[in-house]
Amino acid sequence: QVQLVESGGGLVQAGGSLRLSCAASGSIFRIATMRWYRQAPGKQRELVATITGGGSTNYADSVKGRFTISRDNAKNTVYLQMNSLKPEDTAVYFCNAGVKITTLLPENDYWGQGTQVTVSS
Repeated sequence: QVQLVESGGGLVQAGGSLRLSCAASGSIFRIATMRWYRQAPGKQRELVATITGGGSTNYADSVKGRFTISRDNAKNTVYLQMNSLKPEDTAVYFCNAGVKITTLLPENDYWGQGTQVTVSS
């Protein structure tokens, strides 16, 4: 099985920064695209940032220029550097990864348990 574990959430004042990490472990042959999502209270989960296996990135308009997604393939880890945080960034942040556990099986989606980010005004 594959596990994704997020860390780095917390409470920060508006304008501050946080760096989230998500480490994948278990039976991993290859990790393809990795993503960060977030879900605020009473709202739907939204896609925040994406990074492909080749390193191409994409961001939601609401975080462009403030957030940076990166990955360390040797560590099976994805990061989300969040700068200039706003109260509206407050949410539970989840990582997601497409993982092949062997060459023969198709890629499956895995999710972390989430980490809370709270931005005070």
